[in-house]
Amino acid sequence: MTKNKKDNLFSLIKSLTKSEKRQFKLYVQRLGVNKNSKFLNLFNILDKLKRYDENAILETGIVKKQQLANVKTHLYKQILISLKLSPSHQDARSQIREQLDFASILYHKGLYKQSLKILDKAKEVAKFNEEKNLAYEIVELEKIIESQFITRSMRGRADELSIEAKNLTRLNVIASKLSNLSLQLYGVFLKTGYVKNKKEAEEITDYFNKRLPKYNIRELGFREKLWLYNAYLWYSFLLQDFKNCYRYSKKWVNLFYDYPNMVSLHPVFFLKGNNYLLEALFMIGNKAKYGEALQNFIDTQNKTKFPNDKNIETLSFLYISFGKINHCFIDGSFSEGISYIPEMEAKLNKFKKHVDEHHRMIFYYKFACLHFGLGNNEDCIRYLDKIISNKSLSMREDLLCFSRILNLIAHYDEGLDFNLESLIRSTYKYLIKLNELYEVQKEIINFIRELQDMFPHDLKKAFIKLHKNLKRYEDDPFERRSFLYLDIISWLESKIQNKPVARIIEEKYREKNS
Repeated sequence: MTKNKKDNLFSLIKSLTKSEKRQFKLYVQRLGVNKNSKFLNLFNILDKLKRYDENAILETGIVKKQQLANVKTHLYKQILISLKLSPSHQDARSQIREQLDFASILYHKGLYKQSLKILDKAKEVAKFNEEKNLAYEIVELEKIIESQFITRSMRGRADELSIEAKNLTRLNVIASKLSNLSLQLYGVFLKTGYVKNKKEAEEITDYFNKRLPKYNIRELGFREKLWLYNAYLWYSFLLQDFKNCYRYSKKWVNLFYDYPNMVSLHPVFFLKGNNYLLEALFMIGNKAKYGEALQNFIDTQNKTKFPNDKNIETLSFLYISFGKINHCFIDGSFSEGISYIPEMEAKLNKFKKHVDEHHRMIFYYKFACLHFGLGNNEDCIRYLDKIISNKSLSMREDLLCFSRILNLIAHYDEGLDFNLESLIRSTYKYLIKLNELYEVQKEIINFIRELQDMFPHDLKKAFIKLHKNLKRYEDDPFERRSFLYLDIISWLESKIQNKPVARIIEEKYREKNS
């Protein structure tokens, strides 16, 4: 067995809750012969180990080295079976599959009426829960049984099943095409990021329109609409069309409120939809609607009926935490944001096995921005150093870019002149190596390059010049996102007007919403 497989088994055991471990032992010991089985003894040993150690396992003598791979494979399978039988993992989908299996057994025993009765009930449950792929499987088995068990009382049944199969097939094809399109657009985003010019925007629009299937919105159910809004959302994000991002993320979230039973069946999609809704409102800068959406999200997630496992708990922590911080960025209420940091850092430690390194670095960047907004430059630099010094991390290029720019600005603001010159050089060298820079980034690079030979009394003129150059791009649909990573325009205005950054942002927000 490969090392990766060993790690997978160990990780699976460590992910089990106390009740799941108890359930597994009861499941194994239901037959007396399993009480002292090798795989159960291996489970007990791995459960006690803090890290996987094959030598420690072999030293116990419960299993020989030649047997270990097979015992581990068997143990892995038995744990999954136990989890499948656990009531906490029984959802509508698994119950439908179970009924389909029962109907198949009855069919093979020649008990056609009993099989059809189970299938009919299972099909209604599948349709109610928008499990149309399973519903299609059920109809196909019904067709097979009916072809061998047709009476005069079932006249027209063949036509009825054929029409039903045809409708399900059509909807399944639409859902498949929409889910493919959504995944492809997400892949484009990961590969190239947001569109940077009109040509790229036209290419994405052409790509989207060619792959969008024809549909009648009135005929679509929950599943098809979910993938439709998902596809339109990613298309809008790529174009940086944040008003349509809001429109389709709002439709996505409202879909769950229209079909409340789907929240428990697809909790991850519910969480992601709310996250995209908050992100869209942050881009638009609508704090009132943002606050309302955030509170609705928190209230729904806190309900006792809301599903809860480690994955959902982790995602809820990520999305609600980012939601709270971004809420403060909209109007510059950085003091409120700073108050969240201790609790969030404690939870980051709690979820350290479940939060990937990329999301951890996003937290650090947001913490750095909060401190920067209040002039706490040393704290800002401390968090940015965690990002910049992480050599093993593969992060989005734009986030790494602005981490270095903010780091340089924070050093300058704090008056840390002893290594400023070398920091300017290293930042400049890093930035010019980046691919396909935005115009905003190019302007900042030019400013940094000139900064090396600038006299102190010329700085204010340079700030005014850079401010004038960047203002041209503030409303540019292909450039404005850069200002959401780092509000450098407000920082320049704070230097020119000699005011704190937080005050500048607050005044601009009030003026915009007066």
